[in-house]
Amino acid sequence: MIETIGLLTWLVAAASGSIDGGDDPLTKPFVSSHSAEWLSPAPSEKIFGDSYLVGFGGLSVALIDTGDGLILVDGALPQAAPAILANVRKLGFKPEDIKYILSTEPHPDHAGGLAALARDTGATVVASVRGAEALRSGRRAADDPQFGYDMRFPPVARTRTIGDGETLRLGKTVVTAHATPGHTMGSMSWSWRACEASACRTIVFASSLNPVSADGYRYTAPSSAAIVAGFQQSYRTMDALACDILITGHPDNASADGARYSDKPGACRALADRSRRALAARLAEEKAP
Repeated sequence: MIETIGLLTWLVAAASGSIDGGDDPLTKPFVSSHSAEWLSPAPSEKIFGDSYLVGFGGLSVALIDTGDGLILVDGALPQAAPAILANVRKLGFKPEDIKYILSTEPHPDHAGGLAALARDTGATVVASVRGAEALRSGRRAADDPQFGYDMRFPPVARTRTIGDGETLRLGKTVVTAHATPGHTMGSMSWSWRACEASACRTIVFASSLNPVSADGYRYTAPSSAAIVAGFQQSYRTMDALACDILITGHPDNASADGARYSDKPGACRALADRSRRALAARLAEEKAP
């Protein structure tokens, strides 16, 4: 087993409790040059109110206690599913109380663990229409800038779709879906209110906004016009969102100081601005003679 998945990744996954020696196809390790960094162990952490982080040093997974069941946001890599559920238990919650798992984007590093998590908890995975299509196929959509990588992940058989601006209600919590296309056309960000006594804050779990791609992809190609327009839509959305606390799928996109989330004023606008600059630089580079 060690020979097939690589010693370093196996050691990291074993340390985080994500490999149990079994032969489960839904948790078969997805290995990339970033796997060890993404799955670096991190303690479960309270964010605010009844919202928590149950993920890793390089991949965020959020948990919301609604008072009438739990909501999980994102699923990290396939091999991460057991460790995520272990982190849920460490907080004193029962994995079988997870009713919904919200998906930000159909990429292996954020959606790879969804199939195993849904199977092991009985939860329903919720995604955008385009996101759900990719989740059911277990691969990136054909118009995804990273489609050329052709990295598969366990398909999610049962999904519920939600549209931009629609809400999901469970217990005392209302989660709003925000379409944030560009990184993928099915990307979805999520926001909800969390309260402690009389103090309430809006938490945003944002999908990736970075304009990266597989080799050979061109954002200036006519076929990429919808992707570029999608980014512009996402910038407007992030600029307008109430955003007291920002979580991103990769924590370093939210905060540059090593924190796992940002509670700095204007964090969502700053995320959009960084992507604006990166996309502008990419377009200029492609247009340069």
